[in-house]
Amino acid sequence: MTDTRLMHTVGVRALEWLWARRDGFRLETDVDPETGFLERFKPVGELALICRVLFREGVAGARQAELARRLLDHTWRTTLDGGRMLVRGQRVEPLSPIPFEVYLPYKELGYSEPEVERATVLYHRLESWAALELDPTRRLGLSAFQRRFGLTPRTPEADVVGSTWLGRTPEPWTVSGHIAYDVTHTVFHLTDWGARPEGLPPHLADYLATWLPVWIDDWLDLRRWDLLGELLVVDACLPRPTLDERAWEAFAAAQQPDGAMPAVRAMPEGEPDELFDMVYHPTLVAAFASALATSRALSALTPAAP
Repeated sequence: MTDTRLMHTVGVRALEWLWARRDGFRLETDVDPETGFLERFKPVGELALICRVLFREGVAGARQAELARRLLDHTWRTTLDGGRMLVRGQRVEPLSPIPFEVYLPYKELGYSEPEVERATVLYHRLESWAALELDPTRRLGLSAFQRRFGLTPRTPEADVVGSTWLGRTPEPWTVSGHIAYDVTHTVFHLTDWGARPEGLPPHLADYLATWLPVWIDDWLDLRRWDLLGELLVVDACLPRPTLDERAWEAFAAAQQPDGAMPAVRAMPEGEPDELFDMVYHPTLVAAFASALATSRALSALTPAAP
């Protein structure tokens, strides 16, 4: 089994890099709304999701927990202006689910903006929200978020799973970059980001148990660290994770001394803002994978209750 300390250290270093570059979680308020005002919300929402996992799993040390809470406070109060930027996002694009999806993990962690909640309940009643043309994995995620918010999903999750790539269990050698992300996010949504491994239907868990080691080897050989990190998360979401030692050692070795994780091969070069945009996601994924894998490893070391 992989050294638990190694997995834990990857997460601590990733959060240290993110905290040191917290101004990278920025919004572009003067951008034309038709060209992507809401695009800058993505890093903020992903940060909140992963910090939620960190607190939920209960494996964060004092330093890691402090950094996670400070990052949440900074992005909520400064980046999102106490939630008011999410209100603005809803007004700019009323039918976009992005402000709601960003808001939910903050709400689950104790932050609140009543206007966002009122608008979400209103939009949930509209046929236009249910009719949004989303790919199956995206639709599955939105349905899961609606359930977590306390709303009845307009499209039940069970009705969506079979139309995802993973739900069809097709030829495993056809997995490419985009398909791999569909696979990983289907698992994230079905398991509530690792909280419920039993949320994976047994036939999908068996399919993944068979082919995930092959995919991990493939992405490891290609040094695709972003995808490898997400596949390591999928492994930790399985009922019986493997915690692949070779993959984890290579993943940890790819992390930079300052905690950044390159997406592909070596660390890119660029101006600070450009560099943040290129590597924030694999660095967040490193923190995510670290939290789940550390939790599973510690659980494996704990004797079962009599």
